[in-house]
Amino acid sequence: MAFFARLGDFLWGGPLLAVFLAAGLWYSFATGFFPLFGLPVWWRATVGSLFRRSKGRQEGQGVTQFQALSTALAATIGTGSIAGVAAAIVYGGPGAVFWMWMSALLGMAVGCAEKTLAVRYREKGPDGRWQGGPMQYMAKGLRLPGLAKLFALFCVAETLVGGNLAQANSIATSLSTAGGADRRVVGVVLAAVTALVLAGGIKRIGQLCELLVPAMALLFVGGGLAVIAVHWQAVPGAFRQIISYAFSPRAAAGGYAMGTALRYGVARGVFTNEAGVGMSAIAHACADVDEPAQQGMWGIFEVFFATMVICTVTALVILTSGVYDAAQMLPLAEAGAVPDAMLGAPLTAAGFATLFGEAGEWIVAVSLILFAFTSLIGSGYYGRRGVETLTGSRLAMGLYRLAFPACIILGAVGDLTAVWQLVDVFNGLLLMVNVPALLLLSPEAVYLLRTWTEGQRTARRARRAEQAAPRRERP
Repeated sequence: MAFFARLGDFLWGGPLLAVFLAAGLWYSFATGFFPLFGLPVWWRATVGSLFRRSKGRQEGQGVTQFQALSTALAATIGTGSIAGVAAAIVYGGPGAVFWMWMSALLGMAVGCAEKTLAVRYREKGPDGRWQGGPMQYMAKGLRLPGLAKLFALFCVAETLVGGNLAQANSIATSLSTAGGADRRVVGVVLAAVTALVLAGGIKRIGQLCELLVPAMALLFVGGGLAVIAVHWQAVPGAFRQIISYAFSPRAAAGGYAMGTALRYGVARGVFTNEAGVGMSAIAHACADVDEPAQQGMWGIFEVFFATMVICTVTALVILTSGVYDAAQMLPLAEAGAVPDAMLGAPLTAAGFATLFGEAGEWIVAVSLILFAFTSLIGSGYYGRRGVETLTGSRLAMGLYRLAFPACIILGAVGDLTAVWQLVDVFNGLLLMVNVPALLLLSPEAVYLLRTWTEGQRTARRARRAEQAAPRRERP
């Protein structure tokens, strides 16, 4: 695994950071920093729409917008939100959290473009439901089917690693730590249940995620906010650590360098919200929506919620509860000798335990099970779509359907450090293929966004004029 560690460090140490930041800045400027200045617009189109009923929508063409979002969030706020944030802080220092935030702010514009283009170039599948994603906008928008197949190949590989091994590993580690469960048994049961859900297709996946995602978010965020509230006096210090370590030279107290924080912060941030990676666009393409840019609003919300909310709660729990010390952790991280109890989900669980005791470990364990299980479901669907793009062979699909649960069992008993190294590599490869496609298609994505937002402004002005007009008296 030394090769993958060096490859991941190389990719995220320079090339991918430059590509991701360039794409984020380009889309941010091209859209007039819409995720920031257009917050009222995308908030009304996402959270606000949950309180309005859709009218005139036909059934059978796709899943609802909220189900599409839930499926995408299910695959993004998995172990990256709990184990990934903890790993970023251990290896990159508290400053990694700041660069997670920066990656999210730039990633919101990229995420909007991905989802907009996914709906623009989607198509009907054999079952009559919508399907799409980067493979479609590369093949149909850029007319580069070879690039689409390359993305599909990396997508399949990533779903077997980051969307599978990492999730199964974190579930097994959490249950083993909290309840002494046998990892092999956890892997077998998890593989069987996942295969059963995936057999129901996108409709069943969307319905399940629609139920589980809000529940798991409320459980984890509610418990995390309670821990932070108890340790409220340490909150200002935690923010000072985050800011100071984000820009600190090597000689700073604790020794974490800015480059290290940047590398782990952006890499883990991208893994958490998938902005630029493109896979979550596969779920959004299934949404029953008319306007491409309307689904792009959910892309902005997805990045915001996954990183700015979930990951921030995790980070503040770790930094305020006293379970992490930068000066003591750095030598262990550099020597590759970080104890299992201080890496990944167990570190987050230790923070929860400062308030809830043993129950805190179970809150994290249950949250992680829900997060990672839904992530497995979403990744399994993405992988199948990748196989369909590569080949229509039933044999290939059958092999993938066997390989996916087999990797779940393998991940449950595997080494966590090696898994995260592979995650960085495959996410990097996906980003290298997807971001150039997004840049080439940026004129169309920006045009679709501007056209839709202009329509929204016109509709709002018309409603205000109608409300301001004197009402006609009834005869």
